[in-house]
Parts: sequence; structure tokens; C-alpha cells
Amino acid sequence: MAKEKSDEDLKLYYSIGEVAERLGVKTSQLRFWETEFGHIKPNKNSRGDRRFTKENIRQLEEIQYLLKERGFTIEGARKEIAAGKKPAPDRQEMINHLRNVRARLVKMREDLG
Repeated sequence: MAKEKSDEDLKLYYSIGEVAERLGVKTSQLRFWETEFGHIKPNKNSRGDRRFTKENIRQLEEIQYLLKERGFTIEGARKEIAAGKKPAPDRQEMINHLRNVRARLVKMREDLG
């Protein structure tokens, strides 16, 4: 039997607010990263609102990982990305999974407290 697709699977574009919430950063942080990392090019609608694709989100997750987890500077992260050194997909998936688990644990602790 085929797996039923969720709304998340069918969605093509995400607003800057949705992406910021997903990554746990402010929208201004995403706009800053967009200016610092030229390969981040979200689509913009006629009003100029950014519309991020899943690929854009993957790129932002990579930037966040390099800056926050690995401690790179902006320049260092740029060089790492340009060199094509990317975290192994399995490793990035594990990092994302652990972040989700941590968020759920924090929420459970808040609900109990």
C-alpha cells in the first residue's frame, strides 16, 4: 500500500516565518544569511515576499550547522561550502532528528513544570 503524502510532503514553498520557526532563528537571521551566502536565492512573489523551497531550507540547515554546531565563521563557512565539503546526509539527518527530539523534550519539561 502506498504511503499517504502529508501536507508537508506536497508543499512546494515556505514563507520566511515558517523557515525561521523550523530552524529556530529569527527572520532577520535568514535575511542576513541570504546576503552573506550568494547561493541562497529564495523565489520572491510579486510583493517581494520570500518563498523558500526545500532545497533552500536544506542549504540554510547546512549553513546553520556549520556556524552553530561546528563553530565556523561566516567566511569559513563560505569556504567550506565552496570547497564542496558537505556533512554526510546520514549525519545531517541524525542532527535534524536529535534537534527534534530535544525540542520535544524541552516542551515536555515545560508542560510538567
